[in-house]
Amino acid sequence: MERGKMAEAESLETAAEHERILREIESTDTACIGPTLRSVYDGEEHGRFMEKLETRIRNHDREIEKMCNFHYQGFVDSITELLKVRGEAQKLKNQVTDTNRKLQHEGKELVIAMEELKQCRLQQRNISATVDKLMLCLPVLEMYSKLRDQMKTKRHYPALKTLEHLEHTYLPQVSHYRFCKVMVDNIPKLREEIKDVSMSDLKDFLESIRKHSDKIGETAMKQVPGAQDLVDFSPVYRCLHIYSVLGARETFENYYRKQRRKQARLVLQPPSNMHETLDGYRKYFNQIVGFFVVEDHILHTTQGLVNRAYIDELWEMALSKTIAALRTHSSYCSDPNLVLDLKNLIVLFADTLQVYGFPVNQLFDMLLEIRDQYSETLLKKWAGIFRNILDSDNYSPIPVTSEEMYKKVVGQFPFQDIELEKQPFPKKFPFSEFVPKVYNQIKEFIYACLKFSEDLHLSSTEVDDMIRKSTNLLLTRTLSNALQNVIKRKNIGLTELVQIIINTTHLEKSCKYLEEFITNITNVLPETVHTTKLYGTTTFKDARHAAEEEIYTNLNQKIDQFLQLADYDWMTGDLGSKASDYLVDLIAFLRSTFAVFTHLPGKVAQTACMSACKHLATSLMQLLLEAEVRQLTLGALQQFNLDVRECEQFARSGPVPGFQEDTLQLAFIDLRQLLDLFIQWDWSTYLADYGQPNCKYLRVNPVTALTLLEKMKDTSRKNNMFAQFRKNERDKQKLIDTVAKQLRGLISSHHS
Repeated sequence: MERGKMAEAESLETAAEHERILREIESTDTACIGPTLRSVYDGEEHGRFMEKLETRIRNHDREIEKMCNFHYQGFVDSITELLKVRGEAQKLKNQVTDTNRKLQHEGKELVIAMEELKQCRLQQRNISATVDKLMLCLPVLEMYSKLRDQMKTKRHYPALKTLEHLEHTYLPQVSHYRFCKVMVDNIPKLREEIKDVSMSDLKDFLESIRKHSDKIGETAMKQVPGAQDLVDFSPVYRCLHIYSVLGARETFENYYRKQRRKQARLVLQPPSNMHETLDGYRKYFNQIVGFFVVEDHILHTTQGLVNRAYIDELWEMALSKTIAALRTHSSYCSDPNLVLDLKNLIVLFADTLQVYGFPVNQLFDMLLEIRDQYSETLLKKWAGIFRNILDSDNYSPIPVTSEEMYKKVVGQFPFQDIELEKQPFPKKFPFSEFVPKVYNQIKEFIYACLKFSEDLHLSSTEVDDMIRKSTNLLLTRTLSNALQNVIKRKNIGLTELVQIIINTTHLEKSCKYLEEFITNITNVLPETVHTTKLYGTTTFKDARHAAEEEIYTNLNQKIDQFLQLADYDWMTGDLGSKASDYLVDLIAFLRSTFAVFTHLPGKVAQTACMSACKHLATSLMQLLLEAEVRQLTLGALQQFNLDVRECEQFARSGPVPGFQEDTLQLAFIDLRQLLDLFIQWDWSTYLADYGQPNCKYLRVNPVTALTLLEKMKDTSRKNNMFAQFRKNERDKQKLIDTVAKQLRGLISSHHS
């Protein structure tokens, strides 16, 4: 039973499902019925469903039939009405067709006009659109044309600005046009072209300032403001702006600095012949100044193209190379005027660059080095001046015949002599012309030294010290050498030597006036601490002493020349009655010579006279004892004695004032005692008193006596030397032998 109930329940459920499906089919769109039908076929009761579907179709057919039957009469009436309307409609159609034909015929021209109007409207729209598009394109084309014009006229920076506007403002508005794409593709090329052209302008600028650095520097060295105005810096500014805009500023800065460094090295390389003329140095300095004037202007008118570190580096290099070049080239210069001009040029060079803010202390330090070289060139120049003065001097006192001439000499040289002033004209100064000439040349040298010290920013003390040191070199080296060379000349005469002694004496006295002269021009008192003293006194004393020595030597040489004329007959038996001719001439020469010594300082004349007498005595002694004279007679000795007496007479006559009595005769004391010993044959006294301080023949050396005795030993047999003692000739020979033996004993005992 339960099974039956379950079957019945399932049947009811299936029927309800089929009913739902039918309602869904009736209400659902045909396109969406597929899923509904699938649910029927998925089940097992599709047969029963088909039955139900058939039943539902039949029910609907019946309802349709009922509805048609109900409305049939109305349908017939409607058809009848419709047929009537059909006729009317045909008439209306014909009327419309006719009207349409008439309308078409009548409106054909209008249609044509309307078509033309349509075309006009279309063209108008196209034109308007074209105008709108052209209005967008024209600014682009105008900007592009402007760009080309700017590039053509080399206005590169405005061209770059135009290019920026074109690229970022105008082209984006018309970027879909083909010509714009061409422009866009061409923009990088235009940038490169602008970049290249501006770089070309920069290269032209660099080449131009390299060529015109000389002119720029020359203008700046004249202390003329605005030397930089000679240069058009716009290419640099334009190129800098262009590279900055293009993002390549660093590349530009590196290129500019590299090129300027190369130019700096070229500028700092001096020509090989620069030292020959001042213009060579001037052009060198002008180029350097011109270079740094440009760089200084670039430093102050651009932001970072060059910086202070770069400028300082270049200046350090320039300083070192310039100083090295000046050291080298100035060393070749032997003209003090050129060195002085060079110094002034260096000062101007340094002062000019200092105005532009460059440190120049090293240049002034180097000028102190050049100062030493300048001093050397001055010394060489003045060596020639002194040599010419000394060579052209007549070594005679300056004669003056009028007051005007007298004052002229006194104006040239500080000299005052009351006695000379009182003398009537004509009269003579004691010194020769080289004294005022030398004195004035020393002053000229001091002036020349002073000229170099100007504008060196030195203190008065430094200038004074420089002048004094240089003047001392002039006196102790240059003038001293010139005087010594004159004194040592082979053909120098005694008169010249005497005048040199007189001249140097007066120059020595003038040294205090030179001190005053330096003080007046430097305003530094001599007593100031560390002030260098002039060594003029020493210089002139040394020259005077050299001249004195030369006088002594010269006198001795003259004496030797006369002695060479001596022609003694050492074997003569005749007793002479007068001095030898050569000796008489010698004494006459000495008298005339010492007469010239009247203006010499007393001691000089006395020393010269004593030296001459001593040399004469020594030479006569040597003449008597020389080995070539192997034998001599008493007659020869008597003649020799006459000559010695002539010499003693000369000494007693006082050829030079100031000697005490018999002082000059002492020069011949050795000869006198030796001759007296032999002529008087006073051997007993000599041998008895020998060695005693007051002995008669104190100056006779036993060796000398023995030498002379040996020369006379063998002549007693050959002449009448002992004619008055002929009976005792043998005894006399024994006596000579005995004396000789005793002399040998004295000599032996003396040596022991």
